Amino acid sequence: MSIKRAKIMRIELQHVTKRFEGNPNPILDNLFVQIEEGSSLAVIGPSGSGKSTLLNLLGTLDFPTEGEVRFNGISTASLTQEELAKTRNSNIGFVFQTHLLLPQLTVLENILLPVIPRAKELQQVAPERARRLLDTVGLTDKTNKFPGTMSVGECQRVAVVRALINQPELLLADEPTGSLDHESAVKLADMIIELRRIYSFTLVTVTHSAELAGRMEHQFTLINGKLKAN
Repeated sequence: MSIKRAKIMRIELQHVTKRFEGNPNPILDNLFVQIEEGSSLAVIGPSGSGKSTLLNLLGTLDFPTEGEVRFNGISTASLTQEELAKTRNSNIGFVFQTHLLLPQLTVLENILLPVIPRAKELQQVAPERARRLLDTVGLTDKTNKFPGTMSVGECQRVAVVRALINQPELLLADEPTGSLDHESAVKLADMIIELRRIYSFTLVTVTHSAELAGRMEHQFTLINGKLKAN
């Protein structure tokens, strides 16, 4: 069984509860959410409320203690490790608070890392796709630069391009503006929203930034294990 690529991924959380050993209180408590195809959604909440845990479940990096996370009707818990790895590589893009670029690689080489497991024909078209994405985010002249010669904001834009290089249906962003100054944060938010408009992926971000959350189509607050629509 595997998750077949759809134009846009359909995502459901069905009675999802997550507990960690040694803590009797669930970090996520009986969540039931349907994420609309191609929508943008923000989850805000205090530190330790479970925002990153929720993102890990959506990214198939972890699994619920109870309930199911479903992609296109298929429970992520039913997939083999190989199928999960393929799903993450093909269907999901990840952006983190820090860009996590490898300093010894150029911008283009960093972007193309997720393409390595793909078929040869996809590897062949990826460099041109990377250049088009870099042009879209205003970094055409940085293709052969190394991360250490660039600003934090520029590196974070490269990280977004890397997350989109395999044309995922779902982009997960964990505090994507958290390490940036206000001006750079606004530019990054503008860029992500424009890229979603162009490429029609589903966007889920967890953030402390009310300003970033307010630019998403749907906002939720996560507190005491519960998601509340704002």
